[in-house]
Amino acid sequence: MSDSALVVDNVVKRFGDKTAVDGLSFSARRGQLLALLGPNGAGKTTTIEMCEGFTQPTSGRIEVLGIDPVAHPQQVRDRIGIMLQGGGSYAGLSVREMLKLAASYNRNPHDPAWLMRLLGLEGVAGTTYRRLSGGQQQRLSLALAMIGRPELIFLDEPTAGMDAQSRLAVWDIISAMKRDGVTVVLTTHLMDEAETLADDVVIIDHGSVVAHGTPADLTSHEEFPVIAVETAEELDLRPLNAELSPLGLTAETVRPHSYRVRGNGSPEVVEKLASVAARQGVLIRELSVSHRNLEDVFLDITGKELRS
Repeated sequence: MSDSALVVDNVVKRFGDKTAVDGLSFSARRGQLLALLGPNGAGKTTTIEMCEGFTQPTSGRIEVLGIDPVAHPQQVRDRIGIMLQGGGSYAGLSVREMLKLAASYNRNPHDPAWLMRLLGLEGVAGTTYRRLSGGQQQRLSLALAMIGRPELIFLDEPTAGMDAQSRLAVWDIISAMKRDGVTVVLTTHLMDEAETLADDVVIIDHGSVVAHGTPADLTSHEEFPVIAVETAEELDLRPLNAELSPLGLTAETVRPHSYRVRGNGSPEVVEKLASVAARQGVLIRELSVSHRNLEDVFLDITGKELRS
């Protein structure tokens, strides 16, 4: 049996004159979590739909658990779980009814009552899908993806709309699935989620792989560490950069109230940061010296511009 649960080999998908996926290649190992990341429109959804057997590639090869999803889509779907971002439930059915219906489609399903307990849905078991909160709908979608005991599960934005407690609980469930040997393919816009859970990360843009490796590999390629600063209010970087310039360093804005300095994290640099912030009356909420995180890598590779 191959070590790979999913193989995507030089896959191309065209819609008319538009190329959505352009020579994409990657693989996911059995019992591991692969995070598939990319900006909106990068080709993630099309790629996952081809892996699930819903869309046929223009060219290239895909194997899911050793099976061609184009030639044998039902064989593939009998062995995988799919968590849809849109929910995938009937609006008028209750949580209990939906899980029992899904269980009836599988040979050896999980117990719906157990899944409701696991995902904190017992209190809304009789509530119809349309009346659930966004987070409850997401937890139901995860339960539906898990109910058939999949060998490979596709999770599309699994914690979108969830509160902090639900998010941590779902992370624990995903980790438990991995320990049980389930392969997980995760698409998410939450970089901390990918960095926490993933064994391997594939970043795609314009339908092609632009980076691939473990989270540690992707975040350790800089010669120097990064000093990251979070402030309560906006910090004017001009006086700070005037002081950092003789040291060959520059501070830059990552997002509002978040800044970084690439270079030697010496006490002198930390002192300059604190002094400039103090003179401007700006409180530093967090200061750390570390290598890039996955969000830094993602933005460096794919850019900071808004995508249409």
